[in-house]
Amino acid sequence: MASPPPFTLRQLQYFIAVAELKSFRRAAESCNVSQPSLSAQIAELERGLGVSLFERNTRRVISTPAAETLIPRARAVLLAAGDLKETARRFVDPYSGTLRIGVIPTIGPYLLPRIVPRLTEVYPALGFLWVEEKTEVLVRRIARGELDGAILALVADLEGLEVEVLSEDEFVLALPATHRLAAGTQPVGLDDLSGERILLLDEGHCFRDQALAFCGRARIEELGFRATSLSTLVQMVSAGSGITLLPKLAVSTETARSGLAIREFDPPRPARTVVLAWRRKAALEPALRGIAGTIRARALVEDGF
Repeated sequence: MASPPPFTLRQLQYFIAVAELKSFRRAAESCNVSQPSLSAQIAELERGLGVSLFERNTRRVISTPAAETLIPRARAVLLAAGDLKETARRFVDPYSGTLRIGVIPTIGPYLLPRIVPRLTEVYPALGFLWVEEKTEVLVRRIARGELDGAILALVADLEGLEVEVLSEDEFVLALPATHRLAAGTQPVGLDDLSGERILLLDEGHCFRDQALAFCGRARIEELGFRATSLSTLVQMVSAGSGITLLPKLAVSTETARSGLAIREFDPPRPARTVVLAWRRKAALEPALRGIAGTIRARALVEDGF
């Protein structure tokens, strides 16, 4: 039988907290433990591993090269321990407890009102904690085990994640009511947009990247203003500042409070693939696949998304 490791899971938690926060005081506060107790456990961990993990001075804490090498492995151990506990619990009831699910800002305000009542109805013993953030942040938090999954637009940098497709979400053209294309009824072609000026979201939104790819084909000029939300884009377009693209998922909500004209594009229409993503081989995978099926069948399809 293998000898027990020279550390505890609690010590690894303290180690990661100090490495991330660069402060023993803040790490102790985040772990809800006294600073002397946390410091003693870190010292015990260093003795057990035989390496120094942090350089300490009066102003800051710096991770040593050994610590930088050990941090991802320590995270992996904590994730595996969490999965072990979660796997055992899910044998009792896979649809109980709390799921921490992220969602990107260009999906959350429009999708959650549709699906939350359905999920509550179908999974009465399961609580959902929703976190809205940009794709990069959500992917990082899933990898660290801080989130169980996230509703995202499918992009290339989702390595290490399993995904279940929820729906295809086409993009439409949003115009001021006085725009030359506003009164048309036929789909808009790329040639119709040549020379137009478009408003887009700020850096970090995957919807911006998807819209830019389309704009490059249509020879559209991007305006200098970059919005932090689709609602801001809509208000700027309504004021006559330019045109924009909107995902169909957002159209009913945004057009209800603005004077926009909406036109569809000629095929092949620009679109994004909406997915539920989670960490590969996660203990929650069977439950997450079931939840994805519920979202797809009971909410999106019925509501025409």
